[in-house]
Amino acid sequence: MTPTDAGGAAFHGVDAQALFAALPDPVAHLTAGGQVTLNRAAQARVQQYSATGDWMALFHPGSVPAIQDGVQAALRGETRQVTVQVVDTVAPGLLTVAPTAGGALLHLHVARDPLEVALELMDGMGLGMTVQAPDTRILLTNDAAARILGMTQEQLTGRDSMDPEWRAVHPDGSEFPGETHPSVQALRTMQVQRDVPMGVYHPGEATWRWLQVTAIPRRAPGAEQPKQVTTVFADVTERQQMQAEVRRSERRFRSLVEATTQVVWNTDPAGSLQPPQPRWEAFTGQTTAEYQGAGWLNAVHPDDRAGASRDWQRALETGTLYTTEYRLRRADGTYVPMLTRGVPILDERGQLLEWLGTNTDLSAIREAEQALRTLNAELEERVEARTEELSRVTRFSTLLLTAAGESIFGLDARGVTTFANPAAARMLGYSIESMIGQEQHALVHHHHADGSAYPLEDCPIHQTLSDGQTRRVERDVMWHAQGHAVPVAYVVTATHDSAGDVNGAVVMVQDITERVRAQQQLQDLITDLERSNQDLEQFAYVASHDLQEPLRTVGSYTELLARRYQGQLDPRADQYLHFMQDAVDRMRSLIQDLLGFARLSRTELNFAPVALDDLMRAAQQNVQATLTTSGGELTWHTPDQVWGQGSLLTQLLTNLISNGLKFQQPGQPPGCRSRPGGTGT
Repeated sequence: MTPTDAGGAAFHGVDAQALFAALPDPVAHLTAGGQVTLNRAAQARVQQYSATGDWMALFHPGSVPAIQDGVQAALRGETRQVTVQVVDTVAPGLLTVAPTAGGALLHLHVARDPLEVALELMDGMGLGMTVQAPDTRILLTNDAAARILGMTQEQLTGRDSMDPEWRAVHPDGSEFPGETHPSVQALRTMQVQRDVPMGVYHPGEATWRWLQVTAIPRRAPGAEQPKQVTTVFADVTERQQMQAEVRRSERRFRSLVEATTQVVWNTDPAGSLQPPQPRWEAFTGQTTAEYQGAGWLNAVHPDDRAGASRDWQRALETGTLYTTEYRLRRADGTYVPMLTRGVPILDERGQLLEWLGTNTDLSAIREAEQALRTLNAELEERVEARTEELSRVTRFSTLLLTAAGESIFGLDARGVTTFANPAAARMLGYSIESMIGQEQHALVHHHHADGSAYPLEDCPIHQTLSDGQTRRVERDVMWHAQGHAVPVAYVVTATHDSAGDVNGAVVMVQDITERVRAQQQLQDLITDLERSNQDLEQFAYVASHDLQEPLRTVGSYTELLARRYQGQLDPRADQYLHFMQDAVDRMRSLIQDLLGFARLSRTELNFAPVALDDLMRAAQQNVQATLTTSGGELTWHTPDQVWGQGSLLTQLLTNLISNGLKFQQPGQPPGCRSRPGGTGT
């Protein structure tokens, strides 16, 4: 097949618009008037960088002058090829500008740089990649490198391998100097450095990342000095951690085996112990000649040999795990119970290589099992006894709460009712079930007796839940289910958990309705008595004044009759006048006493220490006339003091002495003597 001529005749009849649209490279048609038409490839690429469809948005500003020169040449009928820098590629692009009728055709061809392809490939594989100059400065990185190292590409660009901020370390934790980094070694030796383990600090996560680094030097053809070094590294942190965990697990397993295993042994595929067997020899005391072949059975207790041999033969025939128990003779002749296990060791083809087994001393386990059985039995007895005790206590507590005459609430730390006895339910008109689970304050303690709101923070019960202090309230109200207040007195005591924190409270409540009623009745009686006393005092005061005037009149006329007619009438009339005078005197005395009582009730008492000797002297002066008339004698011995009001005490002593003088035995002179240490008549 002969190719057709590349001239215009070869494309005669081809639809130019269809060809323009089908080209895979970006193509633009520019008219002399400046109108631009883009094919599909150009439109798709331009839309990524320009919302208005500007063709020039594809190019770096430095390429614009060369493009403008090429367009001007095409408008003059010349074809130009311009090397340009495209914004989304590393490699330069080739822009062909050709003249067309009335304009210019611009064709862009971009060849991808192998380095750019390599960077994208490394990104896809999750491998970090850097390109470094001969002085190890980083010239180019991919996204994976920035992500693994915890820095942006801008932060990485320009850094070198000598920078101490890498904080590189070897797997053993020792410092990894910059001059020994794989990239530096590759540049120095011109040899590829493969799979070098390195730890670097990740600043974003503040952790260490483990890398596996390969550095490849690049040299220009014919040059002796390296041009660049390409470093590829993988993040093997998880693998490193897994390997470290496997090593730790292996060490723990080895330690566990060595700590718990009494005897470790191995046999050939046929089941014969192969020397040396140091642990077997040390435990049993058998020599190599004694335990080879089936000689090891001689160290097993005679009663257990048949079973041990049977189980071992079955394991050899089936290639399965060997597990049995028997008593093995120790070197001192004591038979020790052993748990024996053996596992077949296979190669990668499944062929039996050897048997590896252990004998574990069960003595301690047997003793522990027996001790555990004994302990369990004791614990069961204790639990049973404790359960019975708790049951008795629970029954007693239940009976106590049920039979208690006082109302009892239990609250949790939130103030929610956790229990209530029947007395509490009866007092407030609720069922026990309807009270449990309810906030106690909101249910029965929400208002004061006068109907004003009772804030929760002012409630003594809530305060005890907060500070744990016991509180006693003598007068308060709780609200009945039917809406009326019930007078109560209560004591609230906090309960505590094992840590000593308040976890609730117990409230013991007493219905004081009868007490309040009795107190009110008593107050009413006191009020009536006070009013009666006031009336009596008023009466006494009025009587003491109003009765004196008619008595004074009667007394005056009686005295006039006595003075005028004394001795002129018969003896009986004189006796009658004497009786009248005595009655007037007694009446006057009664009125004086009544007036004194009235004055006393209105007098404010002022108590003070008073010497009894002074009081007796004042009383003696008051009765001196009577003493002289009657021939009486008054003596006293009162060195002490008393607490009282002096004037009233003087009146009291005067009355006592006057009574002694009045009511004397006929024919004997009156006499008043104070008894030793006090007064007396």
